[in-house]
Amino acid sequence: MSTATPAQPADATATGPRILLYSDDVTAREQVRLAVGRRLGRGEPDIGWYEVATADVVIAAVEGSRYDLLILDGEADKVGGMGLCHQLKDEVYDCPPVLVLTGRPQDAWLAHWSNADAVVARPLDPVVVQQAVASLVRPRAVAR
Repeated sequence: MSTATPAQPADATATGPRILLYSDDVTAREQVRLAVGRRLGRGEPDIGWYEVATADVVIAAVEGSRYDLLILDGEADKVGGMGLCHQLKDEVYDCPPVLVLTGRPQDAWLAHWSNADAVVARPLDPVVVQQAVASLVRPRAVAR
């Protein structure tokens, strides 16, 4: 994977949706990418992934560039995705939709408190993850 800056997704050649993926766990990020796939559907353009491991980089990226979706790991160390989601929804004008990944289904209420647009619990079901991402990205892509 190529190096990325907050203003440019890792796959700068992608013409499809731009998705920021936050987790301090590289394995968790890989599981999400594999669950979603290269594109949202047959014949659609490739997704531009921008992977980050710290909350500071997430904030800078969201303030400095446009993304179609943010996927935040609610179980990330130091700054969890739920608190980060709450902060972004409160502080960033026209914040993109946010999908929060929780450690268990019982945490869905907390993800909703954080103003997440969707929640997926672990263990990650690839079909559920892909459907959640598609449902959040497609309406936004149509509006562009």
